[in-house]
Amino acid sequence: MYNKNLIVLSSPSGGGKSTIAKYLLKNYPHLKFSVSCTTRIQRPKESEGLDYYFVSKAEFENKINKNEFAEYEEFFGNMYGTLKSEINNIINEGKCVLFDVDVKGALSLKMAYPDDALLVFIAPPSKEILEQRLKNRGTETQEQIDKRLERADLEMKMSKQFDSIIINDILENSFNEIDKIANENFVL
Repeated sequence: MYNKNLIVLSSPSGGGKSTIAKYLLKNYPHLKFSVSCTTRIQRPKESEGLDYYFVSKAEFENKINKNEFAEYEEFFGNMYGTLKSEINNIINEGKCVLFDVDVKGALSLKMAYPDDALLVFIAPPSKEILEQRLKNRGTETQEQIDKRLERADLEMKMSKQFDSIIINDILENSFNEIDKIANENFVL
């Protein structure tokens, strides 16, 4: 039995949560990624059912009305949400659920699963480095980047409500820190 059934990674956009999530999935076979629903357009190299379930706004709203989400929110005009069925299916497989969600989603999951969720905030080393990472992705306009940076200030303040914070400066050090957290909470 695990100390926690849900490990929730969160960071500002560009903070490195997806990189750390991929590392965990590669190295901890008892973890399984929770695929979220979104109404945003699929990016190049993203796969349906692997990165997200890409749905229409009407489909998303229908799921809200049917109370199918453990958490959901609107983020820059797009909806994102975690299906309760996704969480339950993974736990029923005897695995721990790994989440890669925004800060508000992480806090909502902690409220929904207070004894089972471990929140880990992945912080960028500085706002300047975060901005450079966002620009290097090449997926957003400068206006979108500016909005993400503005939101990052709020997210950094909210990080104080998390169980652990990792400063993602040197990736190898971040991997070592997440290993320590995983071994303390998820290894048999």
